Amino acid sequence: MHFNVLIADADEGMRLLLRKAIERNEAFKVVGEAADGKSAASLAQTLRPDVIFMDVEMPDLNGLECANQVFDRNPKTIIIFATAHEEYMQDAFRLYAFDYLVKPFKMERIAQTLNRIVLLNSHKDQQITASVTSKEKRPGKLIIRNKEGMTLLDEEEMILIQREDRLTAIYTANKRYTTSEGLSELEERLDPKIFIRSHKSYIINLMMIYKIYPYGRWTYIVKLKDTQKDALLTYAKYEELQKLFK
Repeated sequence: MHFNVLIADADEGMRLLLRKAIERNEAFKVVGEAADGKSAASLAQTLRPDVIFMDVEMPDLNGLECANQVFDRNPKTIIIFATAHEEYMQDAFRLYAFDYLVKPFKMERIAQTLNRIVLLNSHKDQQITASVTSKEKRPGKLIIRNKEGMTLLDEEEMILIQREDRLTAIYTANKRYTTSEGLSELEERLDPKIFIRSHKSYIINLMMIYKIYPYGRWTYIVKLKDTQKDALLTYAKYEELQKLFK
């Protein structure tokens, strides 16, 4: 598996340092660099990198704002903040940043982060292979884990899955269930013919969609049957849905 990387930092020396550290790992290739937030957001849309190393304090658009735009367009992007500002750490992880490196950091610290990316994605590939192999045996159930133990849910009854602070909430017509498992973990176990990751914070049941309308330039609101809850949909996923429902 290979990962394309974008580096965004106003400091040219830091960009060079990051490039050298990243390209020591053969699984990663730096495909672009940006010196400000707007350029980073634009390059992220054009290049669609798998991974972005990004400073927080940048001209034009700060790293947190840039990350938010990137996630809205491509929720699966892995974003690592590399910055001298510790005070933004909580905000960064609220945006689902993969890691937060505080300058000055050692090259070994970057290597650890890269190895973790490779390891996690290798595990996902194994899960996908296992899922395809046992596709005919899929029971249409999802097991979620929480403090009370395990709950078995029928996939067809699930309307919406939403990230809420540190918990993930699963909504059916009559009940709300919570788990500490992340959206990506649940997404891997759900039937892709029924569910779509519509946004960094949402997974929705395709069969429950009844209305979609614009909400800003790059985002849409999705109205769902049997619930008062709405979901967000990125522009990229909106295009996917248009092709799917043609």
